[in-house]
Amino acid sequence: METQLDPMKDDLPLMANTSYVLVKHYILDLDVDFQSKVIEGVIVLFLEPGSRYRKTSSTGRGGCRSQFDETCQTRPSEPCLSPVTNAATRSSETEYNDFAVCGKGDEDTSDKNGNHSNEEQASGISSSKDCCDIENDGNKDFLLVLDCCDLTVLKVEEVDVAAVSGIEKFTRSAKLTDVPKEQESLRNLIVNELVTLPADRWEEQLHYFTRCSQAPGCGELLFTTGTWSLEIRKSGIHTPADFPHAIRIWYKTKPEGSSVTWTTDQSGRPCVYTMGSPINNRALFPCQEPPVALSTWQASVRTAAGFVVLMSGENSADPVQLREGILSWYYYVTMPMPASTFTVAVGCWQEVKQQSFTAAIQTNTKFSMPSSQADFSPHIIFLSQSVLPGGSHLCGTRLCHEIAHAWFGLAIGARDWTEEWISEGFATFLEDIFWARAQQLSHDEVKGQRELKALLRWRRLRDEVQNSEEELQVLRPKKESTGEVSESGASVVKHGLKAEKIFMQVHYLKGYFLLRSLARTIGEASYLASLRKFVHKFHGQLVLSQDFLCMLLEDIPEHKESGLTVESIFQNWLDTSGIPKPLLEEGETWKECQLVQQVSGEVTKWIQTNQRIRKSGKKKRKQDEVVFQKLLPDQLVLLLESLLEEKTLCPRILQCLEKTYQLQEQDAEVRHRWCELVVKHKYLPGYGDVERFLREDQAMGVYLYGELMVNEDAKQQELARKCFAAAREHMDASSAKVVAEMLF
Repeated sequence: METQLDPMKDDLPLMANTSYVLVKHYILDLDVDFQSKVIEGVIVLFLEPGSRYRKTSSTGRGGCRSQFDETCQTRPSEPCLSPVTNAATRSSETEYNDFAVCGKGDEDTSDKNGNHSNEEQASGISSSKDCCDIENDGNKDFLLVLDCCDLTVLKVEEVDVAAVSGIEKFTRSAKLTDVPKEQESLRNLIVNELVTLPADRWEEQLHYFTRCSQAPGCGELLFTTGTWSLEIRKSGIHTPADFPHAIRIWYKTKPEGSSVTWTTDQSGRPCVYTMGSPINNRALFPCQEPPVALSTWQASVRTAAGFVVLMSGENSADPVQLREGILSWYYYVTMPMPASTFTVAVGCWQEVKQQSFTAAIQTNTKFSMPSSQADFSPHIIFLSQSVLPGGSHLCGTRLCHEIAHAWFGLAIGARDWTEEWISEGFATFLEDIFWARAQQLSHDEVKGQRELKALLRWRRLRDEVQNSEEELQVLRPKKESTGEVSESGASVVKHGLKAEKIFMQVHYLKGYFLLRSLARTIGEASYLASLRKFVHKFHGQLVLSQDFLCMLLEDIPEHKESGLTVESIFQNWLDTSGIPKPLLEEGETWKECQLVQQVSGEVTKWIQTNQRIRKSGKKKRKQDEVVFQKLLPDQLVLLLESLLEEKTLCPRILQCLEKTYQLQEQDAEVRHRWCELVVKHKYLPGYGDVERFLREDQAMGVYLYGELMVNEDAKQQELARKCFAAAREHMDASSAKVVAEMLF
């Protein structure tokens, strides 16, 4: 029996019953309406029975693996196919008397909680438990459970794929008949053959997916929507194998749905985009959210002329004019990935080419950067405007981090989303290697920058551990239960809905230091060789921490004698809160780095100058001119963090600091530390800098609000409330919630 999931808790429920049914392909056909802030249209799902049913069924084809098979290999990008036409014009007009259907344009049948159903009586279903009794009670209707939140579902129907001309080639020796039961089996057979086509027939596969999505309906299906799920059934169908393998869903999003953000760009023009919501894409389209549900997709998105639709597709889309003022954009993906990687951005975007940065990267023939990979979103990268000003350093490192996700996060994914470190820790470790290659640094320069970065990350981890809940500091919060799901495939992401979690970096930092420690233990060359081996071995698979650790330790058996085991790594690094014990024992070796020592010297100069000025009081004495050295961006961050530890800095020092390093021209990481200094010392001339930062660098400025409030200074609190009032409507829900709790 399924565990009842409480949506008011901080754990994120994954409701889809993936053990019984897997979505293999999605086709979306959507309209974007900026006036109503609604995305509306149709989605067609192509299904196959899941692993648990196949294992218990005598007609099963074998267990489902959590990795890609031959049909799941990456295929080369090709010019886009014909856009999908609106399936709404081809729907079945069959009427049923045993239940009411809410169709497009009909009266909304939602209840007071916003839940929807086309069944006459409330189903009372709150979880996917009923779909688990296939073996015990064959008389119950099978339920398809999809992850769904803040969507208005209008209609669900079975798709008559057998009506597609030429589809007979997928029926093998089966004969077309008019017997209803045989027709149902034939339709499922066609979908089964289509979803299992080999990789080299991907163009043909997409072609027939498109044609099948346009086929007429052949019967409407019962459905119920709840807080977290959409449940679909067909009367008299008791098993996943007999459940329709192609279904069409009419739906529309809600303006408040948190999978997408409706806002304006820097020029005040409307735009909408997905942005890594804690609930992923379930408020954008009904889907299967668990990582094991790997699928491909096609999407046609229509919007007003003047807008550009970008998506995480493999092709470069050229818009097609459907009628005056309306353009359609078509994208597709042929490498199966979790539904959470689906990404869309609609706005008045413009292409900007910066040849210098691209050329600098391309000159190094040993370093190959995929041009369009991203953080959990293939072929598209979202970068905050905060990382763009102030030189190339911050932007370059962030790009390298996102590019690293092409391997860790996309090509290799975590089987349990609570193990975020598998993607974020690896990406953080690799960003240093990628960025050093992109800059073509010497060996000594690479070593110096890495040690400096390690110190900054150490300081950040130390501060985060001191100021966060212990349970959020654990990299493997489910410990021995990691990777386990319920009988149906449903599970929860522990702490997945905690608003403050989105701002925490513990998975990035502790994961990074674990990998850094392993590299230092076995030698970087051996470690990187093992990393390449891991990528080749597990490419296209979902993994747990032990998959990587076991493979790594097998390559270095000599280190087992020193106590380096999977169990010890779990105990010291992954299953406990706080600073890992080995990291504390390592000692702050990075302080011997020349770049760090240079900063220490500059800090001493500033402290001594501050002391002299304070001692001189108001007397005007000629000061000996102090010469300060030019510092790298990361050195500036360390300098300002070190000065933040001083109890008092006089206004003249702060004025000189800003002028010496032209702090308002630096990147956002440097400007953030400058704003912290301004707030701590109540430096009135710098309040304008704080206000600009809070308005223009919203996500990075979240904790500045807390610092403005904690001083209990009336002017600072007024500044915080003023900035929040101006920026609130443009902030994402998690940021707004955290800031509101600080202010009110």
